Amino acid sequence: MSFTPKPGTALLIVGHGSTENPDSSTPYFEHADEIRQRGLFGEVHCCFWKEEPSMRESAYMIDADEVYVVPDFISEGYFTQEVIPRELQLEGPTTRRGGKTWHYTLPVGVHRSMTGLLLQRAKEVAPDASPAETTLFIVGHGTGLNQNSTKAIRDQVDLIKASGAGYAEVHDAFMEEQPFIAEWDKIAATPNVVVVPFFIADGLHSYQDIPVLLGIEAEPGEAASQREVFRHNPHHLRGKTLYYSSSIGTERNMADVILDQVADFDATHLS
Repeated sequence: MSFTPKPGTALLIVGHGSTENPDSSTPYFEHADEIRQRGLFGEVHCCFWKEEPSMRESAYMIDADEVYVVPDFISEGYFTQEVIPRELQLEGPTTRRGGKTWHYTLPVGVHRSMTGLLLQRAKEVAPDASPAETTLFIVGHGTGLNQNSTKAIRDQVDLIKASGAGYAEVHDAFMEEQPFIAEWDKIAATPNVVVVPFFIADGLHSYQDIPVLLGIEAEPGEAASQREVFRHNPHHLRGKTLYYSSSIGTERNMADVILDQVADFDATHLS
């Protein structure tokens, strides 16, 4: 990917964070470190809703006069459309205040390059499984709390189906609404099944709840950093061979999706 360096600007990666999960902020800092090492911005920072540094502190961390704010979230919704603009005092795609210019991009999860990342992760977790004999599940939370989240997953399923990747079946599935990931073996007609959680961090859902729903674990366990749930592939259960991935947001190349959103913002709003 070609990205024009912005040495006089700052990049602010915004995450949700958690007061319960010690691993939740790790991917955000890893994405920031990866971009920082490439020397593409004068500054690269992270801030969070539920952790320090908070969004309201972010202005005090940044020296540059121009800032790109990228929501490291899976979908558009309450946090990207209400919480972040309110906390950062953003009034649209570009806001000028306090001597700084703030550019606010779309969240990473809705970018078209996420499709390639999902396919890459599926191949990595099940390198010996023929796509023609494999069902791929992209899994989210569900419940209808955020219909945009559900839409983001279904959009990716459609894009994967159209990609020519060759999977026998590709399905969206959810923890708390139909189609339920707990019924993965009934939904999939193939001998192989790959499950990729569509979350940024390996939080309570990916390392506790979903493994129980899949039947990999009998009960919720410890934090992801203390467990081996993502390293035991494949799992042979319910008459099938199951491969379980860590959350897509833990993928190192998520840094490229962040840069893609910045490039798309420039093409849409500044060209």
